[in-house]
Amino acid sequence: MALEPPEVASWLARRTSAAGDWDPRALAEAKGGTRVSVVLPARDEERTVGRIVTTIREVCAERLGLVDEIVVVDSRSTDATARTAAAAGATVVHQDEVLPELGRGEGKGEALWKSLYATTGDIIVFIDADLRDFGPHFVTGLLGPLLTDPSVGYVKGFYDRPLLGSSGERTGSGGRVTELVARPLLGLHWPLLTGFVQPLGGEYAGRRSLLERVPFVSGYGVELGLLIDLLDAHGLDALAQVDLGVRTHSHQSVHALGAMAAQLQLTAWSRLERGGWLVASAAPGRRLIQFERTERGHVPVPRDIALSERPPMIGVPAYAALARGR
Repeated sequence: MALEPPEVASWLARRTSAAGDWDPRALAEAKGGTRVSVVLPARDEERTVGRIVTTIREVCAERLGLVDEIVVVDSRSTDATARTAAAAGATVVHQDEVLPELGRGEGKGEALWKSLYATTGDIIVFIDADLRDFGPHFVTGLLGPLLTDPSVGYVKGFYDRPLLGSSGERTGSGGRVTELVARPLLGLHWPLLTGFVQPLGGEYAGRRSLLERVPFVSGYGVELGLLIDLLDAHGLDALAQVDLGVRTHSHQSVHALGAMAAQLQLTAWSRLERGGWLVASAAPGRRLIQFERTERGHVPVPRDIALSERPPMIGVPAYAALARGR
């Protein structure tokens, strides 16, 4: 069956690659004077962040010369995340200490947005700090299209996502919110994005010149928001995707997935309203009601799913002044 719209099939053929397609040595030559920053947003990830930082530093920075700085944005960790990351060779910045005059935001999107101020790279690579299958190909794969084709501005990683069972065995398939919520939303409203295998994946890279000009959603909707906004601003051909192999993650509760799904729908709502495709008679709800069984039966548990949004970083005076001084 042919893909619809037809541009998606053409895009898939031209803009999809695998990490193994990119020779790291050739990428180092292509890099030239381009500066690359790798950012890891992290909250309570002391068990995995050190190994990821060490691999990036030893292989991608010291051996290959592909990475110029590694920055861990610590998002109010209560464990040894910051200390472990620093010992492994990362520069650690604390989320609330970056642009403190703008107040405390919440969620992963806040850490990613503030990383634009805390880094110096022309290209920024975002890597989740909880990866168990991390290898240097995550960085080299994402950099491949950006370092070899100036018309590419943003690259998403994709992978197989087996779930870890309670005893550590791999079982089933991850990406449930992608398949049940994100993919239907894209098919209904942004069909040009239906070629992305993992639209919600946490590993991606982009040119600063693009990322600084789009807003960042505070919560689980940050990846969806970036994808939609960059499509609107630069068109499909500026986007690419790279197969990174396998990404293992832990099983999340149904309640946690429900909150994620609700925030994705709020993110989509905001983009539809902003684009004039939706005229609302009232604002959407900001509370999700879920139920837990107790001795008294099923008890409603309200959960706040409200989203905030940071404006394009280029419009922040302190950042604009910093950029002029570079």
